Amino acid sequence: MRTLLAPIFAVVLTATANAASPVETLAGELASELSRLCPPAQPGDQAAFDRCRQSLFQDSLLKRNLMPYALWGRPHNDPGVRLKDTTLTQFAPDVLAGLYLPLFMFNGRYTVEYDARESLFVVRLEAAFRNRLAPGQFPYPFWHDDAKWRTYQGTNSILLWIDPKTARIRIAQFTDRGTTPPIVAAQPVRQPQFDGKWLWTDSEGHTQPQVTLFDGLFRADNPYLSKLDGAYRSLALKMRDAQCDSCHVPNNPDHMKRIVLLQTPAHAAGEIQRLMKAVREDRMPRDETGIEQPLDTKLKSALLESGAAFEVLVESAKRWERDR
Repeated sequence: MRTLLAPIFAVVLTATANAASPVETLAGELASELSRLCPPAQPGDQAAFDRCRQSLFQDSLLKRNLMPYALWGRPHNDPGVRLKDTTLTQFAPDVLAGLYLPLFMFNGRYTVEYDARESLFVVRLEAAFRNRLAPGQFPYPFWHDDAKWRTYQGTNSILLWIDPKTARIRIAQFTDRGTTPPIVAAQPVRQPQFDGKWLWTDSEGHTQPQVTLFDGLFRADNPYLSKLDGAYRSLALKMRDAQCDSCHVPNNPDHMKRIVLLQTPAHAAGEIQRLMKAVREDRMPRDETGIEQPLDTKLKSALLESGAAFEVLVESAKRWERDR
């Protein structure tokens, strides 16, 4: 599909003798990759989801072109609100490429525009959401918020905001406000009422969501896989004692503009370096007024110890994967 270019983008092309800019080239390559790795399928097709997830997580163009910490979420309800004033969640490339973007399907059709107000290019990709997967395939119960779940289920477009200076993706958003219908039609699914648990145990005794346990991302014979679960449980206990779970959860009780999630192993793995730095520098937790409150010395030491053990295992598991 021919890309639609805003006037300022057309000027860039003219100045370069009509050669495609790095952003336009990247947009086309991303659209092509996503349609190849995550093509339209039935919204409950587990095999199609697994192929998409593994491919995007391992060494995809998408993953390589995400900023070290990219932002994710819905556009603001008011179209006039700037990105800087929109509530978004911060993710490492592993998490965004392995847990969130694979939940969508793509047909390769896209547009590119330059948004002068944001000083960013925006790539709009036609898409649809896999709303009929098992609950454990979603990184957390999106249905904890009815409006969020409706937007996910009605998604017809994924937006990729690209920095013209670096030609890398700074922000990704899902929206049901695109100009075309979802590329795969699906009836809405009504999930059970959210019970407040971000992690739960299913009827067979398995921890869910299983996607957040690195299931299907790391190889089944990765020697560090089984150790990661125990290390995270130890870290989670210390984070609970330090009140981390009162803020760093999807319902965003403190209404932060930039959310960092720590409630599952995969989410914590993506943020472990930043978590450790924040604890060392006494930048968390914060009290009800937002003021930093240093942790008790013993609790801080325990949190740093369990965090370091988890961090070492995460890096070892990734290194083992890279070596193979």
